[in-house]
Amino acid sequence: MSITLKTPEEIAKMRVTGRLAGEVLDYITPFVKPGVTTGELDRLCHDYMVNVQGCIPAPLNYAPSGYKPYPKSICTSVNHQVCHGVPGDKQLKNGDIVNLDITTIKQGYHGDTSRMFIVGNASIQANRLCELAFECLWMGIDQVRPGAHLGDIGHAIQHYAERAGCSVVREFCGHGIGRKFHEEPQVVHYGQAGTGIELKTNMIFTIEPMINAGKAAIRELADGWTIVTKDHSLSAQWEHTILVTDTGYEVLTQSAGSRSRPSSIKSSP
Repeated sequence: MSITLKTPEEIAKMRVTGRLAGEVLDYITPFVKPGVTTGELDRLCHDYMVNVQGCIPAPLNYAPSGYKPYPKSICTSVNHQVCHGVPGDKQLKNGDIVNLDITTIKQGYHGDTSRMFIVGNASIQANRLCELAFECLWMGIDQVRPGAHLGDIGHAIQHYAERAGCSVVREFCGHGIGRKFHEEPQVVHYGQAGTGIELKTNMIFTIEPMINAGKAAIRELADGWTIVTKDHSLSAQWEHTILVTDTGYEVLTQSAGSRSRPSSIKSSP
């Protein structure tokens, strides 16, 4: 396994592209409302990335081994869709929850982030799940510091989610990121504390837990991309790109409209 520690010049570029990815989510927020199609959200984000930010939308035509090229510029995962939902003609309706996943490329470097959006007025369960997934993200981020281990991140997320009666998707994980969309290491969202790779200063990776209201089992739809819960239960996900600093972490995908660290999450020692 080859993990690339980023240089100061690379980190500076990652800060730029990370902020831009967050700003796409800021831009699209007022458009996420009942009646809009996921395809329209994709078009708006694409035009903003390309024409305003001068970025490349990383998902468009992305084709890892074994997959056909992804046809859109963002991922839109609605309700029981876990991840990689393909935008199309589906209209969002009151009570839906949707994850918008954005990855920008600027100066050759990738910034990767996602947020949950509640469309209109959602159920208590849907609101609770979105909040829990956000807290799980920050439980994981809070473990990041030199000398900690990847297992610390996964353990914190799994323990928090399962204690609340929810489950963690295991087939998809966070990842190193930089010049490539997906680099080493893989950052799973479950596991044992004190295990796995030791974190070192200038590592950059994503943390992006997928939390299901029901069971963890998933399946892939016929489009070859969209992942859904097998039991049709709701799923929620949040994502940030994280830099390991000398003393802890820096969130590279924070923007003016990003939610701050929840006050309910107490700092780790």
